[in-house]
Amino acid sequence: MFTLSNKNQWLVGGILLLVMLATRSPLVDHIQDASWAVFFLLGFYVRTYLALPVFWLAAFAVDYTVTRDGTVSSYCFTPAYGFTFPAYATLWGAGRWFAGNYRQDWSGLFKLAGALMVGTLACFLVANVGFYAFADYFAQMSAMDYATAVAKYLPPYLQTTLFYVGIVALVHVAVVQANAGKRVAA
Repeated sequence: MFTLSNKNQWLVGGILLLVMLATRSPLVDHIQDASWAVFFLLGFYVRTYLALPVFWLAAFAVDYTVTRDGTVSSYCFTPAYGFTFPAYATLWGAGRWFAGNYRQDWSGLFKLAGALMVGTLACFLVANVGFYAFADYFAQMSAMDYATAVAKYLPPYLQTTLFYVGIVALVHVAVVQANAGKRVAA
């Protein structure tokens, strides 16, 4: 199982929180929201179970603030919003699974890709089933019509999540290699 020291978990957790807050809020314009990648990475890097509800509450606080002041449309801020917690938990869980199955080789890369794809798809499904069922917008729309209408959003979510996790994976490999080089030199 991949585990960072407590000090490094706090450092990585803090960086992930800042990235999520910066990309989720309108403070940084024209940058895609990294939240889905952040929840996956949170599951991989941070061992405490409290991280999941803390990060969800931080996401909620940003969303509440920007919808309340009118900066962002409140269209998605409905009773269905509660489904974002189990949706993000699927990504977090996929990250936890990958941490337990981590290997720094080609099989690890395939496991990372699989965990990320399954986690992202599960997050998308949970969020959209919740939105369809509880947003109170779709009484006249069949579940199949809704699924067809929202399916076009899956590729961009997947692409953005893969992009951010890919960057972190490259940094991760570089840090591991640099540390391995220091141990050999010592």
